[in-house]
Amino acid sequence: MKLQKLIEHLHLLSPYTGENPEITSVENDNRRVQKGSLFICIKGYSVDGHDFAESAVQKGAVAILAERTLPIGVPVIVVKDTTRAMAVLANAFYDQPSKKLHLIGITGTNGKTTVSHLIERIFADGNKKTGLFGTMYTKISEKIVETKNTTPESLVLQKGFQEMVEAGVEVAVMEVSSHALDIGRVHGCDYNVAVFTNLSQDHLDYHKTMAEYLHAKSLLFAQLGNTFNENEPKFAILNADDPAYLVYEKSTAAHIITYGIDNSADFHATNIQINSMGTSFDLVLKNVKYPINLQLIGRFSVYNVLASIAAAYVSKIPLNTIIDSIKDNKGVAGRFELVNAGQDFTVIVDYAHTPDSLENVLKTIQQFAIKRIFVIIGCGGDRDRTKRPIMAQIACRYGTDPIFTSDNPRSEDPIAILNEMEAGVLGRKYCKILDRKEAIFTAVTQASKGDVVLIAGKGHETYQVIGNKVYDFDDRVVAREAIEER
Repeated sequence: MKLQKLIEHLHLLSPYTGENPEITSVENDNRRVQKGSLFICIKGYSVDGHDFAESAVQKGAVAILAERTLPIGVPVIVVKDTTRAMAVLANAFYDQPSKKLHLIGITGTNGKTTVSHLIERIFADGNKKTGLFGTMYTKISEKIVETKNTTPESLVLQKGFQEMVEAGVEVAVMEVSSHALDIGRVHGCDYNVAVFTNLSQDHLDYHKTMAEYLHAKSLLFAQLGNTFNENEPKFAILNADDPAYLVYEKSTAAHIITYGIDNSADFHATNIQINSMGTSFDLVLKNVKYPINLQLIGRFSVYNVLASIAAAYVSKIPLNTIIDSIKDNKGVAGRFELVNAGQDFTVIVDYAHTPDSLENVLKTIQQFAIKRIFVIIGCGGDRDRTKRPIMAQIACRYGTDPIFTSDNPRSEDPIAILNEMEAGVLGRKYCKILDRKEAIFTAVTQASKGDVVLIAGKGHETYQVIGNKVYDFDDRVVAREAIEER
């Protein structure tokens, strides 16, 4: 695509009349620049892309998109905000790929990963070719690609959509983080269905207040559009039991579909039964009851399943296909995942790293725990500090044997993080073990028949970040080692 044709999509007030090279790729990482690239200078948290413009030209960039004039030997297109402009150009360069997909976005504090995987599996079982963007990986048809962010930046996202289109993907499912919505990574995404799971405290290191956090999530529903096309209707799937529902309902012009347990909803769950092997409930839809049997455990799993059923149903997947897919689903790695090596007590690994998710998991465990509940919990460094004492309080409230340990301390002092957790539970019973492996081995060694050991916070992660180093560490592997050694 010629440069002038590409930047037409920016609608610059001062038309560009300079050189018109052929653009063969659009990049914002100078390490990926090749001959014919348009290089976009992005101001990051620690690095300014403008500092790499000259290097990009040396590697073959034939044009630069920047926020200021640069003394360099190729055309420089100056815009107010290169991040916003990048989303526009990415969408144009890859020929609006999301319009060629049935796109479903899921946002919320907890449950995004599970809901996205449940939905993706339902469509796959309905003989649809699928793609997925999420915390754990990106899936393009059958190809799995590692991911750095829950929601990739716009350039990576649009390129991924185009690869999905080329691979014959029909349905794309993606987790949409509040960061991505606030920054504008998903500008240009043409969503058909947007799903809200729940809202509770998280990411206040970034959003500062819950009001700002709530607003960021609302952008997904506002961005469904303001027009009606009954040949391709838009749907907002909302949790009727969460107070944020009232805000998001007003944020969108899309058709509202609700799900819930406590309040009246289009997709309503009743007669919920939970045990250590699974969960059952009756789905009430249009005044008809459908028995649902899950291999997933917990009330929070019911919410995740209801959201997934609703998203698939409005996307015209037959209800019997949906129910069959749900009942066979064993869940997502690191989400209430059982570690079984022949022991006579229960070991669970869960990604719970917010107050709400930890409380939900522990409330579920209380419903089937016979004796002691060990809770191994830490808090990530360089993240929301205000939730640290709250996490400790929840661990002490629901667990009989809380063990505070390191999560991913990153650049922070691990001891300082534990001290902030302890500040919320002065005078309460707990154990503090800085080394995470030692903490897991301690709980497994002390557990007896009928006890439950919850290892929370990291879930599917296979690493631990300490300082500026990344170490191999998988809670599930360490737990199994501890059980087998015992």
